[in-house]
Amino acid sequence: MFRIITTSDGSHTIFVPEINEHYHSIHGAIQESDYIFIRNGFDFCLTDPLNIFEVGFGTGLNALLTAMRSINGKKEVFYTAIEKYPLPCEIINSLNYHLFTGEDGQKLFSLIHNAPWNKMTNICRNFSICKMKGDLIADHIEGSFNLIYFDAFGPDKQPEMWSLKIFEKLSDITAENGMLLTYSVKGDVKRTIKTCGFDLQLLPGPPGKRHILKAVKK
Repeated sequence: MFRIITTSDGSHTIFVPEINEHYHSIHGAIQESDYIFIRNGFDFCLTDPLNIFEVGFGTGLNALLTAMRSINGKKEVFYTAIEKYPLPCEIINSLNYHLFTGEDGQKLFSLIHNAPWNKMTNICRNFSICKMKGDLIADHIEGSFNLIYFDAFGPDKQPEMWSLKIFEKLSDITAENGMLLTYSVKGDVKRTIKTCGFDLQLLPGPPGKRHILKAVKK
C-alpha cells in the first residue's frame, strides 16, 4: 500500500513499502523537483516550441511545476510523460501541493490529472500534456524532445530503468543539444549516459544531495 509522507519542506511525497522507496526526496519534494527539473532544466531551454519528455509521471508534480512556469512564459510547451503504474485517484486527491502553489496550482493539478491518457491535451496557456500509459522498457517511443526529465525510482531499486537500453532509447528521441536532467550521479549511471552520446555536467544538488546530473546531447 502507498503511504503519504510529509517531507522537510512540508510538501507530500509517497512511500512505497514494497521497495522501500519514496517518489521524491524526503528533504523536500517540491524543493527537489523545482531545483532539478525547472531551475536547472526548463529555465535553460530557449527552444520554442519546447518538447519535454518525462520518465515517470508519478504524482504529476514535475508536470504541475512546468505548467506553472509555462503559463507566465513565452514559449509553447508540449509535455509528454510515460507512466506504467498510474496512482489511484484517492492518493492524488490527498496530496497537498495546493498549499504551495495556490488556487492556480490546484486548478492546474486537477486539469493535468483529469486529462485523458494517450492524447495531447491543452491544459492552460502555453502548456499541453500527453500522459502515456505505457512501459518505457517495452514500448516504442516516437518524437524529438529538447528536454528529458529522468525521474524513475533509484538505480538500486529499479535497475532496469537505468540500463544501456533505456538510455539508448532516450538518446534516439533527444534532439541535438537537448538536455537530460536526473538526480542520480552514480558512476555506472554517468558512464552509461555518456556512452549514449551525451556530454555530462555535475551540478550542485538540492538539500540532502551533493550533486545532480545534467547531460547534453552531442
